[in-house]
Amino acid sequence: MTMALALATAFLIILLATPAAYATQYVVGDSAGWTNFGVDYSTWASGKTFSVGDTLVFNYDGSTHKVAEVSQSDYNSCSASNALKTYSDGSTTIPLSKAGSMYFICPTAGHCSSGMQLSINVATPSGSTTPAPPSGSTTPSSGTPPTTGTASPPPPANNGAATTFCNIKQSETFHSLGSQSYMHAIKDIP
Repeated sequence: MTMALALATAFLIILLATPAAYATQYVVGDSAGWTNFGVDYSTWASGKTFSVGDTLVFNYDGSTHKVAEVSQSDYNSCSASNALKTYSDGSTTIPLSKAGSMYFICPTAGHCSSGMQLSINVATPSGSTTPAPPSGSTTPSSGTPPTTGTASPPPPANNGAATTFCNIKQSETFHSLGSQSYMHAIKDIP
């Protein structure tokens, strides 16, 4: 039981020390939803940054509206005849799984041309790609790593996780090495 408590405590400390990445869920049209009355979807999307991992939620009256994911040319011509995907359930969640442009229209006659269309650009989340080496860097033949003239990133901010004190029994010791923490069990201590 003591070892299980120690492992659970160590896991909690490591979890708290790890930065989290959050995806955003965007409700298209906010409280108005996906409708052909009173929402300018270009304005709605203009202040937002859509990233891979985020989701779009379309809320609409499924008996009147649909959501069609279309190509750019079909978006421009308000045509759903070659739709990539079509949804009609009234509450559609679309995961943004790849970077690039995405286009959505309502295929009901006259709705797209009256403004019921959405175009977004999905970006790769920051920090998820490996940057290209800077120009002028070389790889020496001696096996040493190349110098790029860039400094290492700073260590993670002290969020208190490494300095959290736990009520641990005498049979266990808590070790802290900078921002890394771990538990070590010691046997035969009175």
